[in-house]
Amino acid sequence: MFDKKTNISAQQAFGEAVNTGNLNAFDDLVATDCVDHDPAPGQVAGPDGYKALFTEMRTAFPDLHVEVETLVADDEQVAFAYTLTGTHQGPFQGHDATGKSIEVRGMQISTFADGKMTERWGSSDELGIMTQLGLA
Repeated sequence: MFDKKTNISAQQAFGEAVNTGNLNAFDDLVATDCVDHDPAPGQVAGPDGYKALFTEMRTAFPDLHVEVETLVADDEQVAFAYTLTGTHQGPFQGHDATGKSIEVRGMQISTFADGKMTERWGSSDELGIMTQLGLA
């Protein structure tokens, strides 16, 4: 079943899980066979892949915050532009904490069915993160 309002609510709940660190919420928001077309290195499919990714991100940036700047949706997809902020206080991609703050932009498009993410395409300014941390 496809429903724009349900999909927007699921996407908002996903963002809230990232911002609060309540990563077990992904079990209810991500299909077990969800395909990520832009996965992190070693990221597995489904909720466990997102749990691992955002555990790593929240360890490196405990104050990690995703702020949605604009969002559009139809009955199957939700697309949004966001700003990601945080302070590097833990290991990140093999680098020790720098104490530096980041602020980068990104975009994501997700497909949903029955209120669960089934596919994701995304792009974050990874070079911007590394540059702001003084690592690139």
